Amino acid sequence: MKKQTSIKNYWLRLKQHPVAYNVVLIVLVILALAIVSHIAMALGTRHGMRRTVPDFTGLRIDDAEYYASRRGLHIVVNDSLYVPAYPGGMVLDQLPKGGVDVKSGRKIYVTINSFSQKKVSLPYVAERSLRQAKNMLEMAGLTIAELVYVDDIATNYVLAEFYGNTEITPESRMMVEMGSGITLRVGLAGGAGVTGVPRLIGRSLPDAQSKIWESGLNVGKIEYDEGITMLNRNDARVYSQSLPAGGRTAYGSKVALVLTLDAEKVATAEAESSRRAQQLLDEQVSADSVADTEAVQQRAVQDGQAMQSAENGEDEFFQ
Repeated sequence: MKKQTSIKNYWLRLKQHPVAYNVVLIVLVILALAIVSHIAMALGTRHGMRRTVPDFTGLRIDDAEYYASRRGLHIVVNDSLYVPAYPGGMVLDQLPKGGVDVKSGRKIYVTINSFSQKKVSLPYVAERSLRQAKNMLEMAGLTIAELVYVDDIATNYVLAEFYGNTEITPESRMMVEMGSGITLRVGLAGGAGVTGVPRLIGRSLPDAQSKIWESGLNVGKIEYDEGITMLNRNDARVYSQSLPAGGRTAYGSKVALVLTLDAEKVATAEAESSRRAQQLLDEQVSADSVADTEAVQQRAVQDGQAMQSAENGEDEFFQ
């Protein structure tokens, strides 16, 4: 009580000195604001409250949400993929990764496996050029399972379209899973022919596949370097192709691919592919030159023989 009375008396005496009173009042206000700001900041940043993020991959989304809430974390689904080998709703990836220390209340963004693949309308692409048919299928989210070449008057003209063993007609109203492969029966004039092999090194898998189909070829076996998963395949690039870029091969031939995440591998393969393509070009130019020379020589021999025959005929006439 005496202490409270002394403080009160001190405050009353201080009021009698306006300058000192205002200075003390300002200091007290500043201290109060500083204390309030410190408390607010500590609460806002949850100072000292750290959590180690669990590894949620492999868990179902409802289980992941339960364990996250018990640790003061929040699960947010920001993407989904469809991987048939895994159950629907399973967490495939997360950010931040498991084992990272974060503040309480942090959001954990996860990618889950879809329960079913999205279905799309299958377009009718027959009676069009191969390029047009390929573009229509890609726009619908579909791929080409195989190009089957048959004798026809027009090369790379799509004669028929199949989903499995079912032929698609203009009246077909079929819904198929996104990513499904469609078989195309394509014409080939003369029943034989060759096409150029595109350069695929450095391309993503969808881009490489598109170039292969566009060239009248089929996609062969696809292999991946170790460490490539369903989640990072989009970042992988082709570093090996079974048929050399710039070469020639029969329509419908298969091109096998190997992909990697190693940029150095890709750069080395690109340099070798460029060197090989130039070599093939030089060989082709040389072969064309030899063929042209032989054709000229053969034509000269034929002309000489014709002139000789004419002269012999003329001599016989005068005799």
